[in-house]
Amino acid sequence: MSKPKVAFYWCASCGGCEEAVVDLNEAVLDVVEAVDIIFWPVALDFKRSDVEAMADSELAVAFINGAIRSSEQEEMVRLLRRKSQLVIAFGSCAHLGGIPGLANTFNRAEMMDTVYHKAPSVTNDENTEPQPEYDAPEGRVTLPHLWNTVKTLDQVIKVDFYLPGCPPPVNLIVEAVEKILNNQLPEPGSVLAPDIALCEECPRRDTKPDKIAIKKFYRPFEIDIDPEKCLLAQGLLCMGICTRKGCGAACIKANMPCTGCMGPTSHVPDFGTKVLSSFASMVDANDENEIAEILNKIVDPTGTFFRYSLPASLLHRSYNHAAKGGK
Repeated sequence: MSKPKVAFYWCASCGGCEEAVVDLNEAVLDVVEAVDIIFWPVALDFKRSDVEAMADSELAVAFINGAIRSSEQEEMVRLLRRKSQLVIAFGSCAHLGGIPGLANTFNRAEMMDTVYHKAPSVTNDENTEPQPEYDAPEGRVTLPHLWNTVKTLDQVIKVDFYLPGCPPPVNLIVEAVEKILNNQLPEPGSVLAPDIALCEECPRRDTKPDKIAIKKFYRPFEIDIDPEKCLLAQGLLCMGICTRKGCGAACIKANMPCTGCMGPTSHVPDFGTKVLSSFASMVDANDENEIAEILNKIVDPTGTFFRYSLPASLLHRSYNHAAKGGK
C-alpha cells in the first residue's frame, strides 16, 4: 500500500513555519516513514513542473504557509489546491495574514518607494525598480506581480483546516499529522488547536485579579516584570484573554506577554477589535482626557492589536492608502 503523498509550500512569510517542521526533531522520522513528501522546495530539489505533472487530487494534503501577495503565489496555491485532497493553512500568515499582512496599512506604490528609494541603506541613483516584464538581450523576462493587498490563504483558495501559530507548535503539528493519517479530522474549516483562551493554561492564572484596573500601559522593556504575577495586572498588553491556547504559554513562561499568534477562539469574530475593546475596558479612569492620555501610551495600535490578523479582520486594509486598480 502506497503512503499518502504530502506537499509543503512557502508563500509570504519569514520561513519560521519551515523551521517548525525541522523542529519535530526525531518525530520527523516518524512523519517521513508514514508519508511520502513529494514537494518541499525549501528543503529538496522540487520544481513546479513536478506538481503540474501530478494527477488532480493525487496529493493527500498540502501544508501551505504564508500570506498571498503576488501573482506567483496565487498561481502556486491554486495549482496545489487542484492537486490536493486537503489543504491546511499552516501558521499565522496563511491563517490570518500574519505580520506580512501589516503591509495592508500601505499601498504597493508606497512600499516600492520606501524599499527602492527612501530606505536609509539604499543607493539607487538611477531610480530603478523591478518590472513585471523586461526585454533583455536573451529574450523577454517576467517577474511575479506584487499585489496591492495582502490576503489570507482562504481568501484565495478553499482551505480545509487551519494550523495556527507563529510558527505552529510542534505538538500541534504532530497531532495534525496523526489525525490525517488516522482519518480523525474534525469538521472541515476547523482550527486544529483547542478552542479555549490561553488564560486557561497560563501558569499565572491564579494571580489574575477579578477586575483589572490599569492606570498606565507598559512595553516589556519599560518595567521590571514580575515573573510570578499576571502580566495584565502589571499593565502589559498580554493578549492571552482572546488568544487560542495550544502553544503551552511559551512566551509567558519566558516572562513576555502573549502577542496573539495563535489567533482567536471561535467566539471572537475579529481578534484585533476584540483585544482593543478589552484593553480599553480595563482603563482605570473616568475623565476623557485622562483616558486619552492612558490609551495614547499604546505605541502602534494597528501593529499591536492586528499584528497577525489584519487581512482577516473586518478592517482588512487601510483604504486611505489603497491604490486604484490591481489586487
